[in-house]
Amino acid sequence: MQVSDYIAKFLKKSGVKKIFAVTGGASLHLIHSAKKQKGLQLVFPISEQTCAMAAEMHYRVSGNIGAAFATSGPGATNLATGICGAFFDSVPCIYITGQVSTTRSNKGTGTRQIGFQETNSVEMYSKVTKYCVKVEKAHDIKFHLEKALHLAKSGRMGPVLIDVPDDIQRKIIDPKKLKSHVKKRNIIKTNQSLVTKKKTNQMFQMISRSERPIVIIGWGIHLSNSYKEIDRFIKKTKIPVVSTWAVAHTLDYADPLNVGTWGTHGTRYANYAVQNSDLILSIGSRLDTKATGSPITTFARSAKKIIIDIDKSEINKFKKFGLKIDLSINQDCKKFLKNSLKAKWISKKNEFKRWRNQILTWKKNYPICLPKYYKENEVNPYVFIDQISNELKKDDIICVDTGCTVAWTMQAFKFKKGQKLFHDFNNTAMGWSIPAAISASILSKKKRIIVLVGDGSLSFMLHEFSLIKKLNLPIYVFLMNNSGQSMIRQTQDQWLSSDYFGSSYQGGLAKIDFRKVINAFGINTSQIKYNNEIPNRIKKCFRNRQSFCEIVINKNKRVSPQVKFGRPNEDQEPLLPKNEYYQNMIIKPIKR
Repeated sequence: MQVSDYIAKFLKKSGVKKIFAVTGGASLHLIHSAKKQKGLQLVFPISEQTCAMAAEMHYRVSGNIGAAFATSGPGATNLATGICGAFFDSVPCIYITGQVSTTRSNKGTGTRQIGFQETNSVEMYSKVTKYCVKVEKAHDIKFHLEKALHLAKSGRMGPVLIDVPDDIQRKIIDPKKLKSHVKKRNIIKTNQSLVTKKKTNQMFQMISRSERPIVIIGWGIHLSNSYKEIDRFIKKTKIPVVSTWAVAHTLDYADPLNVGTWGTHGTRYANYAVQNSDLILSIGSRLDTKATGSPITTFARSAKKIIIDIDKSEINKFKKFGLKIDLSINQDCKKFLKNSLKAKWISKKNEFKRWRNQILTWKKNYPICLPKYYKENEVNPYVFIDQISNELKKDDIICVDTGCTVAWTMQAFKFKKGQKLFHDFNNTAMGWSIPAAISASILSKKKRIIVLVGDGSLSFMLHEFSLIKKLNLPIYVFLMNNSGQSMIRQTQDQWLSSDYFGSSYQGGLAKIDFRKVINAFGINTSQIKYNNEIPNRIKKCFRNRQSFCEIVINKNKRVSPQVKFGRPNEDQEPLLPKNEYYQNMIIKPIKR
């Protein structure tokens, strides 16, 4: 068997269903071998960046590992942004790059390059992958593939990259004689389960003594597929829940225990709940600085803190920043939740009723989509998000891009149980939503895929509308066009005297007529300029197989509320009157 044929067969056996690839001289044998393998589908985007992003979306949507092929040199380097997204979001996928033949390698010469398009991919990607290797001998291919797959899916998951020289791809091997990778046995100390059980009991004791607890759920819930378990845990404990953006779709909007999203770009009411709590139970969230605010010591400063995370480094990092963690459990979310559901829990008499009523009062007093927004003539971004969430179905998949678009969405979108929203939450690359939507659509087949994207981000991926049209994918793109980069302009408002250099047309950005460009691909386009047009125009979009709708947003619209750097999360801009701010604080407020 040829090595490239072995690779294709291995990928299929490992659960890969689609391979995203761009052809190149050093990847041709890989591509043709995959073509011959029944059960594998090759998808050919325009750019390798799309391939990398679509491959990691493969796992986000299906739970099966994704794969992408790229040629050497620029083909391999173009994967970088997508690989970083997979690494920071702990998404397992396999990237296979072609490389120049071993006979043309610069190894040992001291030169920068010998073979045409030779680039040292391994050194480039070793810091953003769990395993990165160049195959030097054909008979090592099984070992490297098995090791890569094992590492990608074990512990805190992530991407792997295997660099295969062109002549190695063409070598003939005997699969029966290949060296295998012996997985290291996960040796568990005999007392580990006892320690975990003890800590779980300690956790429930801490909860029972609290009056204002909050459960924080993060991306670990999705990665461990713990949706059923977290649902049961919440029903069992009756503790109010805030979610990171990554799993905001977990609870139905109408669920009384669903507080919403919190953090520097979260809701005012959720921030009041978190900051005034006396106990934080964080499950599967790494509690980054966008969640905690800065300085980190202002985060839930009167609360006991319990952290559950699969990565011990994420737990230990808080020592560096002076944040005390009262109890930590280094465990996979699913295992933790299953153990917790078995443990005894004596429900509090009033099930935190007073606390939950206080949160409901905050929600009532500080809605995200204010009534006055509906009275505006021009489209208000919060009204649009509110309205489109009303129109979407329970099984729709939503792909959101970065900037104001994701902040508006995560503040105002009203999730229905069964919906899934995806974003590359930690890398937040501009243009990610289009490759993600293509991947999700191919994998989900009949489901509608909705894209919410800003004009800055869409500019990165306009070329991929050709693939949407070619494959006739049911993708519905809603462009929130605010004439440049509004998130950057908001930062310039705060720190640079509203000098919109590099973030506006006047400040140097080129203007694109997006509807003309999309029309050129043969896709139906429309436009929304006014609030009263929103519901009917959205409905009209869904009558087509795919469509593009431009939402015209005033360039002065901003994310509101938002925390300015250096302020605690409870004190968001626009600032409330001082007395009102103090009255909302159960714990001692930080003085302005």
